[in-house]
Amino acid sequence: MSQFLIKNATIINEGRAFKGAILVENDIIKSVYAEGDLLPDASGLSEVVDVEGKLLIPGVIDDQVHFREPGLTHKGNIYSESRAAVAGGVTSYMEMPNTMPLTTTIDALEDKYALGAEKSLANYSFYMGATNSNLDELRKVDAAKVCGVKVFMGSSTGNMLVDNTETLSAIFSEIPMLIATHCEDEATIQKNKAYYKALLGDDIPVQYHPLIRDAEACYRSSAFAVELAGKYNARLHVLHLSTEREMSLFDNSVKLADKKITAEVCVHHLWFSDADYASYGNSIKWNPAIKTETDRQALIAAVLSDKVDVIATDHAPHLWREKEGSCLKAASGGPLIQHSLVAMLELVRKGFFTYEDVVRKMCHAPSELYRVRKRGFIRPGYYADLVLIDANDTWTVTKENILYFCQWSPFEGQVFTHNVVSTWVNGQKVYNRGTINELVRGQRLYFDI
Repeated sequence: MSQFLIKNATIINEGRAFKGAILVENDIIKSVYAEGDLLPDASGLSEVVDVEGKLLIPGVIDDQVHFREPGLTHKGNIYSESRAAVAGGVTSYMEMPNTMPLTTTIDALEDKYALGAEKSLANYSFYMGATNSNLDELRKVDAAKVCGVKVFMGSSTGNMLVDNTETLSAIFSEIPMLIATHCEDEATIQKNKAYYKALLGDDIPVQYHPLIRDAEACYRSSAFAVELAGKYNARLHVLHLSTEREMSLFDNSVKLADKKITAEVCVHHLWFSDADYASYGNSIKWNPAIKTETDRQALIAAVLSDKVDVIATDHAPHLWREKEGSCLKAASGGPLIQHSLVAMLELVRKGFFTYEDVVRKMCHAPSELYRVRKRGFIRPGYYADLVLIDANDTWTVTKENILYFCQWSPFEGQVFTHNVVSTWVNGQKVYNRGTINELVRGQRLYFDI
């Protein structure tokens, strides 16, 4: 048995900040102490970590990442991107099915779990992907062992666009587990694309990306998904929302635990607006597109009002050469998981959120929404997934400190005022002041259904 104590921390957890300590036994939080409580005798402990002046939070749970393995490992892989994750305070992630082969069969899904066990430094789960023709495979998924079913209701990598209305109705009516959707209406996108190609030719500047993949495309698809979920009483989670208009589709009158329809926003949609395309170019080209400042402010307000439940990344690395070219040629997506937490903490410094908001939306809410077993909170009996943060350590993102396999970041040159000092995964210190313990491996996530 191994026990260690983290003391003199400012703990941010469950809506409060307090001075305290945490006792960890093996991989579990054994006790949480407030200031003034009697602490255990240090002589019986393997280590006492004095973190005076630092913040301690639960590990971040990112419910939407693309780690590119198998089949697309020239962009990234489970090992490289999970290293970046723990350096950024992300201790658990849920990874998407548009790899090669596609994760659309039980066999392919279990193959990916085997890769996670072998290579991941963080805890992991993998979505089962839906297609127009794999309903029988979806019915086999064990909801206690898999985070959800992913439905691309818009263009995607590979043969994963689910555009058959009968198939969508069957998925929403027959699959009892969480259904996570990418919502952009393909017909609207193609109509807009034809219009701008006729106007500008094939070399359309990236500034037109949010006009091609516009607010109408997002709203139309999201509204259809919400309609299906309501009709069939399905558990729906709409990913990476990007528009003010979509916020009208979501409810904040009930607690998260009682919601059947939930919403996610990504860090880049809270940080950037379409005014930034002139400076950042293709590095901020995502699907759905980054839209107007009005949309950005509406998303921030929706996070604060609980219409939006979760903040994630949609971490999606590409090599920079794949990001080059005009709007219709450059790949959409970018790496974010190493910088998502510090970016959100920078938004705290700027007055948009509080520390408690960030912890609630990046740690507690993903756990509660997905019903993740014993993670996402600092509680006795929960796994010791913990992040230590220095709130007064200014640093700059450079190529030298970027850990993504693709070796670039849209935040390159950005100065952050918060820094991740240490990350523990299941009680093991996997990251500490720039050093990574390569021997640590995360665990498969399980879900209370």
